[in-house]
Amino acid sequence: MPEPRLHHVTCPGLPGAPRGAQPHDGSHRMAYWEWNETGDPAHPHVVVCVHGLSRQGRDFDVLARALAPHARVVCPDVVGRGCSDWLQDPMGYGIPLYAADMLALLAQLQAEAPIATLDWVGTSMGGLIGMVVGGQPGLPLPVPVRRMVLNDVGPAIEWDAVQRIARYLGAAMEFGSVEEGTAALRSVSQGFGPHSDADWATLSRPMFVPADGADAAGARPGAVRLHYDAGIAVAVKALTAEAAAQSEAVLWTLYDHVGAETLLLRGADSDLLSRATADALSRRGPRARVVEFEGVGHAPTLVAADQVQAVRDFLLGDAAAA
Repeated sequence: MPEPRLHHVTCPGLPGAPRGAQPHDGSHRMAYWEWNETGDPAHPHVVVCVHGLSRQGRDFDVLARALAPHARVVCPDVVGRGCSDWLQDPMGYGIPLYAADMLALLAQLQAEAPIATLDWVGTSMGGLIGMVVGGQPGLPLPVPVRRMVLNDVGPAIEWDAVQRIARYLGAAMEFGSVEEGTAALRSVSQGFGPHSDADWATLSRPMFVPADGADAAGARPGAVRLHYDAGIAVAVKALTAEAAAQSEAVLWTLYDHVGAETLLLRGADSDLLSRATADALSRRGPRARVVEFEGVGHAPTLVAADQVQAVRDFLLGDAAAA
């Protein structure tokens, strides 16, 4: 079974933004996983897949394997997650910095091999980043985003869902074993929908790293912690309903300027993306085509065959059939 290659890109940070972990100019390293089974290391079709708030790039393993025979599939660990650096000041974690990091990533990919076709798949937070990247025509992209998949997210996010996420984000970070941590994640991830035990274990395994001191002499053998910086919860917990409403207005403006053909995936039971917002997304801006998945809330994991097929067909079309 094919596996991805791990790479890093140095991101400069934002002017005037809080300092990053290395060095004092705000720069930091972002990790990304690259899948490519096309036979051409410089394949001109690039698909960028960006994960949700507390997740990481390996979330897209199943989808990436389906796309990799046809494109370079690049799945970053957003800063503060996975194999990427952590920031010194947790208030630096936010969509503006994440979007700037994606521009640095795309610039590095373009320098390595020119990009002719650029597509975007964004789950939850990754979709918000996609709207920022795809909704500002003046940004220095190698090429405009051609097709964009927004996975259970839009400019309007239900406030109750934000509060639900804030309650568990960064709360329980350490577990006695991977199995214990996997069970805990499952308990707070009911919205992901039904998964087999094997699928859930595969989806959860990259979420853990050895806890500090784990497996050292006399210290908690097998203990693990979640992969992300608990500091990412600080900005989320500080968010107010008023600030969220202001951000929503900005995001609607960005969405209205998205030039990419857009597919909106929605869990039919989602508490974060309402059906009314999905309907509005289908009428405004790029007029997203909406696909709903029954028995799923926030957010579809893109592991189930019908979810993978919807994205694969949208991005690859006739190439996938061939």
